Amino acid sequence: MILSEINIYPIKSLKGISLKEAKIERRGLEFDRRWMLIDENNKFLTQREFPKMATIETEIKENGLQVSNGAEKLIVPFEIEENSTEKVKIWQNKCAAKINEKPINEWFSEILGANIRLALMPEETQRKVNYFYAVQKDDHVSFADAYPFLLIGESSLEDLNSRLEKPLPMNRFRPNLVVSGAESFAEDGWKKIKIGAAIFHIVKPCARCVMTTIEQNTGEKQGVEPLKTLATFRIPKRSLKKKILFGQNLIAENAGEILRVGDKIEVLETKRAPTF
Repeated sequence: MILSEINIYPIKSLKGISLKEAKIERRGLEFDRRWMLIDENNKFLTQREFPKMATIETEIKENGLQVSNGAEKLIVPFEIEENSTEKVKIWQNKCAAKINEKPINEWFSEILGANIRLALMPEETQRKVNYFYAVQKDDHVSFADAYPFLLIGESSLEDLNSRLEKPLPMNRFRPNLVVSGAESFAEDGWKKIKIGAAIFHIVKPCARCVMTTIEQNTGEKQGVEPLKTLATFRIPKRSLKKKILFGQNLIAENAGEILRVGDKIEVLETKRAPTF
């Protein structure tokens, strides 16, 4: 088994970036979901509200994060020097973030047609993961929904696609890490793995939402798939909330390591997979 893809999504819900290598940090891959768009109430925004967000491209430059909407381009600085810290809300969490300057906020507002601002998570902010799934007491996460890393196996997507009329690309599920060479849904039974020199704990399956129905290249909703099909074989029998599971959430044990496409993957510990 090898690592076949590495993806980051610098601004939550915007188009991702495919990388050949990436640095592991405690809250996720370097630059992954360090920024987030918020509304006038400081609440996070995603493709659920604005599907068009999927079409805004991001690129890491030496002088900042470049965002582009066709011919329109803008540089977002990596740091915000002024004391512009405010509390922002993401799901049930509230955490400190720095707000970008007016011209940057106006750029996003014009594209999406709403009053929008761009928030940056500074290094000193530690948004804790759910304590029930934490490996260490101080495990924390970026502006990702809940956990630092999301992993999916190529064969798992192939299994799903074999049940769909129209196959879907991996980007519909927005993983950070993609595994090649494993059996379909083998990741359901992993507890601890090694990728290159890095150790990861598989802490929780990923529950999927309506964002998986949005075509990532056009930002358009595509009906009820893949959720309709996933619901026929990816809801655990003992699940009370009937959540549809696809992919696994991970927490890194040793930050600072570099992941590279092609890294060997080794399963260190296993667990009993759910019955679907």
